[in-house]
Amino acid sequence: MISLTNPYAQEELKANIALMEVIDPELNINIIDMGLVYGIDFSEPQTITVTMTLSTPHCPMGDAIEQGVMNVLATAFPKRQTKINLVWDPEWSIDNISAAGREQLGL
Repeated sequence: MISLTNPYAQEELKANIALMEVIDPELNINIIDMGLVYGIDFSEPQTITVTMTLSTPHCPMGDAIEQGVMNVLATAFPKRQTKINLVWDPEWSIDNISAAGREQLGL
């Protein structure tokens, strides 16, 4: 959820839109609708920090997903470096999938 009172709301929206291009190859939905992205921080002037998780700690496509995040954010924000903060708490679950993602999966 993007808070409009956040001074970086516009950047967060742009980043979320860019991250919708990164598709989880197992479920074939984007990582935003899958609920893998927990936060995007623009508070450091030259950096974007993405706090995210994967569906499992040993996700076979984890490297590809992380590289996709780096690629789309480098394109959207060429003057900023992207850092990925990969976390396992809270653990991802199917409950993280958005309504749009559930619709895509037929749930």
